[in-house]
Amino acid sequence: MSETHTAPALPAPGAGQKARKVRGGGRGGSNWWAHIVLSIGGFIMVFPFLWQIVMSLSSTAEVTSVPPALWPEELRFENYVEVFRQVPFMSQFWVSVQVTVLTVLGQIVLCSLAGYAFARMRFVASATIFAVMLSILMIPNQAYLIPQYQIVQNLGWLDTVQGIVIPTIFSAFGTFLMRQFFVSMPAELEEAARLDGANSFQIFWRVMLPLAKPSISALAIITTLAAWNNLLWPLVVTSRAEDRPLSVGIASLNGQYVIDYPVMMAASLMAMAPILILFIVMQRRVIEGLAHSGLKG
Repeated sequence: MSETHTAPALPAPGAGQKARKVRGGGRGGSNWWAHIVLSIGGFIMVFPFLWQIVMSLSSTAEVTSVPPALWPEELRFENYVEVFRQVPFMSQFWVSVQVTVLTVLGQIVLCSLAGYAFARMRFVASATIFAVMLSILMIPNQAYLIPQYQIVQNLGWLDTVQGIVIPTIFSAFGTFLMRQFFVSMPAELEEAARLDGANSFQIFWRVMLPLAKPSISALAIITTLAAWNNLLWPLVVTSRAEDRPLSVGIASLNGQYVIDYPVMMAASLMAMAPILILFIVMQRRVIEGLAHSGLKG
């Protein structure tokens, strides 16, 4: 007696993929949710900047009203003109540029040299000296504010650019950042350069420093932000408005009894614009520099 065998039914083409999409929501669905969450997070981060722009174009009554006006009835671009009337904006802008450029150049040179020495050279108590230098990061700047002021005063550098720059021209963090990069470099590079007759400085200048561009870029951006926004030290060592950087000039717009918020927001936007442009241009280098140096060693 013959038996009849029935072939098992094959699933329809694409049925498994449809089932997986139903169970897991599908890759497209998860991407949509990711875009929605990221868009909400991005808007939350950008909202203070957008609100600052709105405030700079509003009147004081609109800004201080409860609830505040989400959009001004009339765009007041004269708030930006008022900034130049209340503070010597261009003089303070030039002081900020000088302070920032000199501080960045000084830290790149000194921190690169110190970082290379700690990473590649062996000298007496190098580890101890490096540990003591890093301990500076644990001390707040206010602790040595008075001794620094006395030194600058004795040198006759009050109300000068060098009085603002010299105490901030070196940083323990910058030295640590550069040291971490130089430590990660292969020793064969130095050995090959020494076989070619190069001395220690030539190895540093011609071999190591060109390879350290990502870390130098990161150090430059971090130092630029710190120098441009530095408020306490320039406020202490300067007394005349034209000798002060923009950070101090904007803070002076904060009156004792009345605060002109639209003018202050306009001045903040004008001071923020150069740094914002610089960060957008150098953003990739900053990420590369921190990835190569800050996460190793």
